[in-house]
Amino acid sequence: MAIKAWFMDDSNEDQRLPHHRNPKEFVSMNQLAELGVLYWKLNPKVYENDEKLKKIRDDRGYNYVDLLDISPEKLPNYEGKLKDFYTEHIHADEEIRYCLDGSGYFDVRDKSDRWIRIWIKPGDLIILPAGIYHRFTLDTNNYTKLMRLFKGEPIWTPFNRPQEQHPARKEYLKSFTEKAGVAVKAH
Repeated sequence: MAIKAWFMDDSNEDQRLPHHRNPKEFVSMNQLAELGVLYWKLNPKVYENDEKLKKIRDDRGYNYVDLLDISPEKLPNYEGKLKDFYTEHIHADEEIRYCLDGSGYFDVRDKSDRWIRIWIKPGDLIILPAGIYHRFTLDTNNYTKLMRLFKGEPIWTPFNRPQEQHPARKEYLKSFTEKAGVAVKAH
């Protein structure tokens, strides 16, 4: 089963709620792919010896791995960390997360600056491109275990919005211009 994603409402209610619009507006895998978001469904029960995961890591050059348990009991400074994760930001590199247990939400901005909520559950591996505005929060289960993957030494530095002059943001926006140019030429 594919990942679920939808356009968010503008409510300031608890960030852990689904925040569907009324009526609900779901987002397809193709729409996510247009934003540069990549997705694989894997088997989290065999992650230590998963050939599919190994191939993704080899193909994309992910040589660093760690595990992160996010819950009030397991993450020091839980409230502060969750606040940091939920602050809108970009990274200079891809953000790769593989959900092994629990669940949570990655929110990403579309080309029109609307929030799209992506609900990750066990087996979901997503890659957010460098330069995309995003944030993360748990859902009402208040727990997830994530595998973080990275090329080389991990750099987890968030660059909070606004970051329009950041090289990763400029490159991300340039990719849309190039795609639009190809589409125009194709017609």
